[in-house]
Amino acid sequence: MQLQVLNSPFNQEQAELLNRLLPTLTESQKIWLSGYLTAFQPASVLGKTEAVTGVLPTENAGKVISKEVTILFGSQTGNAAGLAKKAAKTLEGNGFQVTVSAMSDFKPNNLKKVQNLLVIASTQGEGEPPDNAISFHEFLHGKRAPKLDGLNFSILALGDSSYEFFCQVGKDFDKRLEELGGTRLYPRFDCDVDYDEPAAEWLEGVLGSLKDAQGESVEPIAATAPQAVETEYSRTNPFRAEVLENINLNGRGSSKETHHLEISLEGSGLTYQPGDALGIYPENDPILVDLLLKELNLDPQETVTINKQGDVRALKEALTSYYEVTVLTKPLLEKIAQLSANEKLKELLSAGNEDEVKAYIHGRDLVDLVRDFGPWGSSAQEFVSVLRKIPARLYSIASSLAANPEEVHLTIGALRYEANGRKRKGVCSTLCAERLEPGDTLPIFIQHNDNFKLPANPDAPIIMVGPGTGVAPFRAFMQEREETGVSGKSWMFFGDQHFRTDFLYQTEWQKWVKNGVLTKMDVAFSRDKDEKVYVQHRMLEQSKELFEWLQQGAYVYICGDEKHMAHDVHNTLLKIIETEGGMSPEAAADYLANMQQQKRYQRDVY
Repeated sequence: MQLQVLNSPFNQEQAELLNRLLPTLTESQKIWLSGYLTAFQPASVLGKTEAVTGVLPTENAGKVISKEVTILFGSQTGNAAGLAKKAAKTLEGNGFQVTVSAMSDFKPNNLKKVQNLLVIASTQGEGEPPDNAISFHEFLHGKRAPKLDGLNFSILALGDSSYEFFCQVGKDFDKRLEELGGTRLYPRFDCDVDYDEPAAEWLEGVLGSLKDAQGESVEPIAATAPQAVETEYSRTNPFRAEVLENINLNGRGSSKETHHLEISLEGSGLTYQPGDALGIYPENDPILVDLLLKELNLDPQETVTINKQGDVRALKEALTSYYEVTVLTKPLLEKIAQLSANEKLKELLSAGNEDEVKAYIHGRDLVDLVRDFGPWGSSAQEFVSVLRKIPARLYSIASSLAANPEEVHLTIGALRYEANGRKRKGVCSTLCAERLEPGDTLPIFIQHNDNFKLPANPDAPIIMVGPGTGVAPFRAFMQEREETGVSGKSWMFFGDQHFRTDFLYQTEWQKWVKNGVLTKMDVAFSRDKDEKVYVQHRMLEQSKELFEWLQQGAYVYICGDEKHMAHDVHNTLLKIIETEGGMSPEAAADYLANMQQQKRYQRDVY
């Protein structure tokens, strides 16, 4: 049983702090802490058993609950979906009857029938729910949401602490379910990009609460559901894959550099479908690492322990291949402030300075932080202990396995820009552009994405919108449709800067149009004329025919930048539906929402 910090004597701020601390503690730290707290408890506060264990009772203590568990997930890239399936397997192995569903496939009115609910949800962009969680999120926060006095729930929130609204969707669900009368089965866990360990601890706590309510003994998950030695390659056990080809797709004179990578899967057993993504664990730029070590004035060969398993690395190797050094977050600044006596840093982090903190961390990295507020005189081990692991980079797969056996292809645009007086580089994109040669290897894994898939019906028309590197999954779609010989119509909208230098995979698209695999293609090259033209303008020009395709049951796919392009294309679709369908704005929004519910409107956005 774990410490219960919600519905407790702690105020909200204290509870949030404890919820952030708990996932970071080792088992030995928890045991020490519980004993420490017990030593300071008056005898009248704790009963005999509690005085021995140092554990406070949960909200469900003494209340026998059902062995049926419903797990709902909201997932954009597949992380939450994967965790939901793992949780179901663990709970089933412990005698529970589990139903797993994407939020978009769950009938919200059935929520009243659920007694035990686990929610695993990621957060998109500016604190928004993923596409397959939008309708459920709206229902739960609307007037039709039912009272849920008999509901026991727990939330696993996935997010990225470099974003302002970290884990916001999970926090929203947690707050709202409580408002509707639900009781927390176990406290919410907020997970950063390296979510495996806290997610496992959350699940162990949930299982403990469920079994405790059944009057069953609580054992660690490893004892009740032993895991076989991992032989499959996965996110936690990546495959070292050889690079076969690395080609710059842009022509001479282009302001862009887009690399086509062909990677061997031979010997991995890895498979994928069009619409899936490939994860890469990159290494930091060695020049940047050397600069950081110089600013820190630390010995590059000093050894540090990098994880709970006790693995040891030289500091330079650890900063190159294990720790993130290019992104600043507020939690990182707060941890550095604890190592530092720098008053300016403490002043920056003082209450009411949220805007200043946000402005500071934007476009800066650890080198900037050390130059501005350091060095701190901390040891190498103290310094790395506050850093987070380099997150994997996910790229939409640009190939069909049927067309390219034992290979996977990617389309990666090199990211370079200047900020705060220094040139910056994307970690993985410039690794691929500048330092990766055929014959080199990369640690990779397949990220399955059930939210971005070709129609099950081969006769269904498809409309694809993918400017720039957003073209990647649609190359995979076309290769797959060519291999399988489907009969459904297809229409591609592609855009970039210049026709002459930036028409990615031009000869392949022309071939597919010529042989009929691709029915129709519209292109928009924004810098070839005085007036900039983008993919949404081409869609508006074809609005009548595009709406006819929608009426015929066409599936619409969007891939690319979420903040600008995807929003513009979404609004353009609404405008076309409203105009060509003779609908009100509300009716057009319902039309598109219904398409999304039917999985006829799918997005792969970043």
